Amino acid sequence: MNNQRIKSPRRAPPKKKKSEFISPKNMVRIKGGVDRPMLIIIILLLCFGTVMVFTASYAYALDKYGDSYYFIKRQIQNAVIGLAVMFVAVLVDYRIIRRFTIPAFIFVFLLLAAVPIYGIASGVATRWLVIGEITIQPTEMMKIALVLILALYFDTFKTRITDYSDFRQSSIWGVFIPLAIIGLVCILIFLENHYSGIIIMFCIGMIVVFVGGARKFWFALAGAMGGIVMLIMIFFSSYARERLDMWINPENYSALEDTWQTIQGLMAVGSGGFLGVGLGNSRQKHMFVSQPQNDFIFAIICEELGFVGAVAVIVLFVLFIWRGFIIALKAPDTFSQLVVIGIIGKVALQAILNMAVVTNMIPNTGISLPFFSYGGTALIILLGEMGILLSISRFSYQQKKGEKL
Repeated sequence: MNNQRIKSPRRAPPKKKKSEFISPKNMVRIKGGVDRPMLIIIILLLCFGTVMVFTASYAYALDKYGDSYYFIKRQIQNAVIGLAVMFVAVLVDYRIIRRFTIPAFIFVFLLLAAVPIYGIASGVATRWLVIGEITIQPTEMMKIALVLILALYFDTFKTRITDYSDFRQSSIWGVFIPLAIIGLVCILIFLENHYSGIIIMFCIGMIVVFVGGARKFWFALAGAMGGIVMLIMIFFSSYARERLDMWINPENYSALEDTWQTIQGLMAVGSGGFLGVGLGNSRQKHMFVSQPQNDFIFAIICEELGFVGAVAVIVLFVLFIWRGFIIALKAPDTFSQLVVIGIIGKVALQAILNMAVVTNMIPNTGISLPFFSYGGTALIILLGEMGILLSISRFSYQQKKGEKL
């Protein structure tokens, strides 16, 4: 027999199955529609807020202006303008916004610097500028301007910031330079005697710095130093010192003058019960709660809609934050991610602080409730920010290379 081995025919190697997981290299970003859940949440917040502005304001508007519809007419007008700004912003590619970030920040910075010199006051704070027939609040404009400039900064220098092997470089570029920008803005707001504005601006900036990749040691130290500086400012300001003392020792002040607003707000919250006294039936808005359409509108919500209404407001804000994080996680680059985080952080921060003031968890200070409080510049800018957020959400869609739409 032939001892030669019979070679078996070569078998073709088995075909590799396509992986169910797609490599990021095989993915491209495509421009699609806006994030619909976020758009629905924004519209719900705006509609809910507009209804509450009317029911909270008509008694005060009638007493002060002789027109029950005074505030709601202006709120609807501002909402329409804001929605127009929002839809225009949705259509603008966020990369165009990035391109104009530096000149926009310089412009807003100059407006803010002009407030202590040419601004008009309300109480102890000077917050507004009058340009022709228009009254604007540069602090509200600076909130989004600060988010944009910090997002641009961290995107531009992310290699230096996140190179943690070089301690000196990552510390300077990741913490000290952005803190200098935040500090400069806070100094201008300090000149307005706008202490709640300083707190909000500092916290917004620190949110972006934290997410941008700053070293945690320096971040914690900067936060502690910011708190110390704030305490020093309170110590040297008789107005801020008095507000803090009213919160700690309310028994030392007149309930008919000094702590009137806080007491009436708490009465409104407590009298609402589980289901409230009914929409439009608040008693505290009849000249008891000061400015019920502004900083203390949450108290009227609690009174008229009760615990259920308060929870509904909180749930809407939680959904807003949750959806914002999803958009940020899918955003195409560092700049867009930080812009989204900055915007949702600002809204969340103001909502938490406003509710804390109304429930007397922190000292009474002027902080509006986003989407709910009556406002002109603030509402228009807020809706403009929502437009930027939705514009970024259009670039959150992924597609395989070569795949047809």
